[in-house]
Amino acid sequence: MSDTATGEKWERVADWGRRLRRPESSARRSLLLILKSALAATVSWFVSYELMNATSPAFAPFSAVLMVQVTVYQSVVQSLRYVGAVAAGVAVQAVLGLSAGPDLVTFALVALVALVISRWRLLGSQGSQVATAAFFAFATYTGASSDTDQVKELGQIVLLVLIGSAVGVGVNVLIAPPLRYRSAEWGIRALAQEIHDLLDTMAPELGEGAPDADTTQGWRDRADRTGTLISQSREGLRTARESLRLNPHPWARRRRGTLTFEAYDRTMEALVRMISQVTAITRSLDLQHQDEKQQEEESGPDRDYAPFLRAYATFLSSVVDFTEILATLDEDHLRDQAGRLDEAADGLERCRREVVRTTEDRGLSLTDPTEPYGVLVVEATRLSEECRYTAGVLGNSAENGSSGSRTA
Repeated sequence: MSDTATGEKWERVADWGRRLRRPESSARRSLLLILKSALAATVSWFVSYELMNATSPAFAPFSAVLMVQVTVYQSVVQSLRYVGAVAAGVAVQAVLGLSAGPDLVTFALVALVALVISRWRLLGSQGSQVATAAFFAFATYTGASSDTDQVKELGQIVLLVLIGSAVGVGVNVLIAPPLRYRSAEWGIRALAQEIHDLLDTMAPELGEGAPDADTTQGWRDRADRTGTLISQSREGLRTARESLRLNPHPWARRRRGTLTFEAYDRTMEALVRMISQVTAITRSLDLQHQDEKQQEEESGPDRDYAPFLRAYATFLSSVVDFTEILATLDEDHLRDQAGRLDEAADGLERCRREVVRTTEDRGLSLTDPTEPYGVLVVEATRLSEECRYTAGVLGNSAENGSSGSRTA
């Protein structure tokens, strides 16, 4: 192996090590989850195989690994649903198997009833375990030599699942209980960064004049692809809230009374609305090219459109400045950032008024559906309002942090 290849290999190892040292890195979370899952599986196997000498000891470690969830709350909730689903599946097999015998017709009835129960909404994502448990129970039941052994084996399955679930939840609660309180913050950063990057691309080109059709189509396509990012950000907020529930970590106990996540929730939804407004702007700019020749003949866009676009580019640049602050949101510096956001919102509103003034001075129509000015001015107003609203929400949160409105 060459010195260069060896150096690159060790550099990757060093980079992985650096990521492991960061408390909230994905590499560290993944490694911790693997270690906790392995520990839960090992303890469950020891109890079921070494201490109980169970016939099917694998049920316990399998259940334990399933219960090492992302949050303590999910571990508890999913363990209750999982045990309920397994108990229901075993019960179906016990009732039908003991009354009808281990034949094909009985298996068909077991499958039918178990699959119907698995649709029960209360079981949630664990509903499929009803049928799985029923099938395993049927296989165990057919291998037993007597009715007493059959009942014993079926009861042992439920007991092993209880043991595995208890061990999995216990490991998740007692060993580095997961905290994801920063997930909401990261979701806001991601949405703000997406708006920032798109508008930072658009503003310079708009300032130089009307962009071509390929450029506006590219902007429109990029704005239309934000659905997944929005879903991920909302999921991050849900996880952040959930990570504090039932969590015994001292930090979580201290923060449960002060973290409501209301401000971050409102901020995230404001950013989602801003993405919709940016999408409308890109759509309006792109639609201008569908009848470009007629526009040139009737309205002379080279005379009127360019000055408007320069003013609009300045406005979009002010939105870029606003979202740049949001893209680095940090609860530890929220008071300072809220002040900067308020100042940025003031500057943004001045730029919006300049867009309106330019429209009036040039005599541009805001009601003509064949022209983009009306839509662009309306969306600029909405963007300005959302930025002002966001600055106010985070400013109030920073001021009231000690009384329970502070968010993370």
